[in-house]
Amino acid sequence: MSYNYQEAVGELKRRGYLAVDVDPTLDFEAEIIRLKKEKNAVILAHYYQDSEIQDLADFVGDSLGLSQEAAKTKADMIVFAGVHFMAETAKMLSPQKKVVLPDLNAGCSLADSCPAPLFSKFKEKYSEHIVVSYINCSAELKTLTDICCTSTNAVHIIESIPKDKQIIFAPDRNLGKYLIKKTGRDMVLWEGACMVHEIFSKEKIVALMHTHPEAKLIAHPECEPHILEHAHYIGSTSGLLKFSKTDPAKEFIVATEPGIIYNMERASPDKVFIPAPPDNHCACNECPHMKRNTLEKLYLCMKYELPEILLPDWVIDQGKKSIERMLDISAKAGL
Repeated sequence: MSYNYQEAVGELKRRGYLAVDVDPTLDFEAEIIRLKKEKNAVILAHYYQDSEIQDLADFVGDSLGLSQEAAKTKADMIVFAGVHFMAETAKMLSPQKKVVLPDLNAGCSLADSCPAPLFSKFKEKYSEHIVVSYINCSAELKTLTDICCTSTNAVHIIESIPKDKQIIFAPDRNLGKYLIKKTGRDMVLWEGACMVHEIFSKEKIVALMHTHPEAKLIAHPECEPHILEHAHYIGSTSGLLKFSKTDPAKEFIVATEPGIIYNMERASPDKVFIPAPPDNHCACNECPHMKRNTLEKLYLCMKYELPEILLPDWVIDQGKKSIERMLDISAKAGL
């Protein structure tokens, strides 16, 4: 159902995007390119976005890296084709810029699994602990966090904390278990998880490895331990991409959201990339939140500059500190 502009604005919070009438003959790609120039905008696309959106982006990458790139530009408006917490991070790092998201309902099961009010109560039980939170969390959770981390620098962040200091790790229990194994640190874990990375089938992956004995299994550390124990390489999305480029193997089984395979195939057209099968009847493992963004919604959010990401000043100020501490630790380590 479509509305006129005023009706669409009234429905924005419920629907997540402006459901206005659009000319069915409109060339979305041409219009998006025109609007980008007209509004001095920069388009960011996460690796998990559809290929047609990635092709229109100025920068394609992981969430934090994209926000950092946008902060360096002279753009007036950041258009974040990703999910809600990513756009919030971009706003924190570029508070003077307008930040828009194609669909406000493009959330994140991992971020949603750790509501800030509940975590605040949880944190009270461990008042002497340092809180390390994975960057894939809400702006409000970042205000309750001492140091953020990414899947790339998480091991180093944990190892940078003095051994006499106890740690709470949030929100991803699987990444937390991986870090405990890698660092030997005993941490209190929040029981959150990403729906995409928890749905992989160990039995189907093992069977696939038998069918493709030369293939290497590469996995994101958000996957469950019984998947990671079979992986030839474990790393962030950008880490998986880099490994697939440089490793001599010609076949890879990819245990993360399959949107990254588009970049892998472009970078290594002579190699074969097989999505790791999920534990359901679907042959895919796509993130439903990431796939909410479409070319039409991208066009509409650029044209009307809605929905806009707005954060209270105190959230920006407090949440940004946890990111800056992470960046400072990483910079000193040369990461």
